[in-house]
Amino acid sequence: MYRSRFNKSRTNARRWQIGAVAGVALATVGVGLGVASAAEAVPTVNCPNVADLPAVPAQAQAEVKRNLELLNTQIAEANNRLRTSVGEGGPAFIQNAILGPLADKRFATINRIETAIGRNAAKPDLNAEGLSKCSLNEDGGNSAQQPTDVPAAGNNGGGNNAGGGDAAAGLPTINCPAVDNLPAVPAQAQAEVKRNLELLNTQIAEANNRIRTSVGQGGPAFIQNAILGPLQSKRFATINRIETAIGRNAAKPDLNAESLSVCSLNENGGASAEQPTDVPAGNTGGNAGNGNAGNGNAGNGNAGNGNAALPTVNCPALNNLPTIPAQAAAEVQRNLELLNTQIAEANNRIRTSVGQGGPAFIQNAILGPLEDKRFATINRIETAIGRNAVKPNLNAEGLAPCSLNQ
Repeated sequence: MYRSRFNKSRTNARRWQIGAVAGVALATVGVGLGVASAAEAVPTVNCPNVADLPAVPAQAQAEVKRNLELLNTQIAEANNRLRTSVGEGGPAFIQNAILGPLADKRFATINRIETAIGRNAAKPDLNAEGLSKCSLNEDGGNSAQQPTDVPAAGNNGGGNNAGGGDAAAGLPTINCPAVDNLPAVPAQAQAEVKRNLELLNTQIAEANNRIRTSVGQGGPAFIQNAILGPLQSKRFATINRIETAIGRNAAKPDLNAESLSVCSLNENGGASAEQPTDVPAGNTGGNAGNGNAGNGNAGNGNAGNGNAALPTVNCPALNNLPTIPAQAAAEVQRNLELLNTQIAEANNRIRTSVGQGGPAFIQNAILGPLEDKRFATINRIETAIGRNAVKPNLNAEGLAPCSLNQ
């Protein structure tokens, strides 16, 4: 009897264990089904394809392909971020932490594709601004993949034949206005200015060669869109570099880059006008830069009281920083210190340039370049934070300009 009760008790225990295990299994299955259902509702990224690639020169094929593949990698990373961040943040979390950074990455990647093609052919406009923005498949589903096939460049006519013969004689050539309004150029800027003047001639030669080797390509607006337009952008940047080079050591001139960058065509051919490359020498006043005025008594001696009347730079503080991710702390700190370095350099430039330039010298040669540097530095801080958190808007536009403590 005792053994019978014992066996019955052991049997009941086993039944209890089996029931418990079955219950756990059912619960586990239920949880699994619940997770699966939730996962199905997680949105996925929906990005427009970069589908209007022109023929890509052989030299650019590998780089273009890498960047097309990178667009797919970015989509996959965004989808993974959507899956692993369910429940994080508020209603704008996905836009600010996922879609926004994805748009920035795509914009940069599409720009690299344009640049890669433009090194050996007309730089295309792939509409990076429009194609960089992605939306959501709210009910999930597979994201559209970016095609990674690269269209090969066509045969432009076999090289040398395009440059000669009767056909070439009637081809239009480039006609650009000369940058001949240079002021006296400081000695420190002479070499850089000369390089950029020579580059203007190189750009004209490249554009003429592009006209010769692209006969028959495109429609009626081909030369304007594929040759004159890109040439204008290059010339604008080059003339700006000339202004900046001069402005580092004298008043920054306005050479009218907007107008001088626009070129037209000699429709009946003929030689293109050459850009003069002679650089007018500047007179920096001989020993005034390094003699007593710069390093002697005027700088450190009895004239010290005079320095008290010199203006100093007054820049707004960057005090609206969010919480900084640990991964970005060092980079952000370096750039914050750089803002102070830039202020110190500007103050030193004010002290060592007394008497230079006209009434707008400080604005053009010191405050203007300082604003550009600050804008870039604050942008770098935003980008550093944005790699590991929501990219903040620190108001670089507003915080970059500085004034003077007169």
